[in-house]
Amino acid sequence: MLDIKFIRENQDKVKKAIKDKGLKFDVEKLIGLDADRRKLLMEAEVLKAEKNKVSKDGKPSPEVIGKMKPLSQKIGDLDKKVEEIDQKIGILMLDIPNIPHNSVPVGSPDANKMVREWGERPKFDFKPKNHIELGEKLDILDFPRSSKISGAGFCLFKGLGAKLERALINFMLDLHTKEHGYKEIFPPFLVNRVSMTATGQLPRLEQDMYRLKDDDLFLIPTAEVPVTNIHRDEVLDEAILPIYYTAYTACFRREAGSYGKDTKGLMRVHQFDKVELVKFVKPDASYDELESLLKNAEEVLKRLKLSYRVMALSTGDISFSASKCYDLEAWAPGIEKNLEVSSCSNFTDFQARRANIKYRQKGKKKLDYIHTLNGSGIAMARTVIAIIENFQQKDGSILIPEALRPYMDGSERITKE
Repeated sequence: MLDIKFIRENQDKVKKAIKDKGLKFDVEKLIGLDADRRKLLMEAEVLKAEKNKVSKDGKPSPEVIGKMKPLSQKIGDLDKKVEEIDQKIGILMLDIPNIPHNSVPVGSPDANKMVREWGERPKFDFKPKNHIELGEKLDILDFPRSSKISGAGFCLFKGLGAKLERALINFMLDLHTKEHGYKEIFPPFLVNRVSMTATGQLPRLEQDMYRLKDDDLFLIPTAEVPVTNIHRDEVLDEAILPIYYTAYTACFRREAGSYGKDTKGLMRVHQFDKVELVKFVKPDASYDELESLLKNAEEVLKRLKLSYRVMALSTGDISFSASKCYDLEAWAPGIEKNLEVSSCSNFTDFQARRANIKYRQKGKKKLDYIHTLNGSGIAMARTVIAIIENFQQKDGSILIPEALRPYMDGSERITKE
């Protein structure tokens, strides 16, 4: 959420941000309501001052009391009108996106810029298969049975496929907690509406979320939601900053807007596993923290020896809440595509304002909003696609990346059991 004072004083900047993100919002309507609110507040303050003056003059006469009744009624009416406008402004404010950083490329997703590449793509002396063919042949992925159980857009991992998934989760959690300084969290997978609103998923993206109607709870689309809300409505002490959290969760997305996109196999599923990285930092450090967050996510791909590229997302491709975002895309030779396996974002104070997360600086009375960041560190199922397709062998087996072998009882390859 943006500050109303900032919006009032930077209307052109806010309008540009809305346009650049490909969204629509009536800024003039909000400014008009804000002006009405301030006018009503001034009227109420004048009347309240007049009422207070009478009260200070000692015990008022019956005649004065009679005159004060209409005044009190008018003050009450003004306060009620201000409250009604506050509610309207509060609802509208939830639909204004964060301001993109000036380094973000302006334009549609076609304006995304490659920052760097790492690793070499594998070369095969045979035609590489895709993960669906390999997974079904090795009996580690079962899409027909997952469809029978849950419907389209889900996957059943079996045997060494399930073990590979678990190995990836444990490897990433160990890396981030032991080497990158993150504290492990295991949060709830169901959250309330307030939590979803605080991180920016609601109200705009409600159609893409799974909701339990009887309880008004949502299955989390990412661990970002429960982990960021750990400190909702809290004041953090400067001495404990920065705070780094990492969490494994299953993630659930309806993929309501996926019509026409590639949804085969593990490409775009409704449920997937992810290890998330979340940071709470001081404002002057947040963009440096974004770069280090990105490197933490990159290290996962480097340890797995997967070729990838870093993309700086354009204004038309970054999320509603983000001010700047990088994507990590791993190469998948079987389907010949670069697959997004991580997004690393700086939200500045946008989420903190919605979640009311502040911090206290030493020697200062005024509280300031914290800056929040998050990134996938990293996400399956596309990472599984990359591993299966990059490390496939001519005989149909799959070499297990060395970094994962300690988590798979020392096994070197996946073969049909």
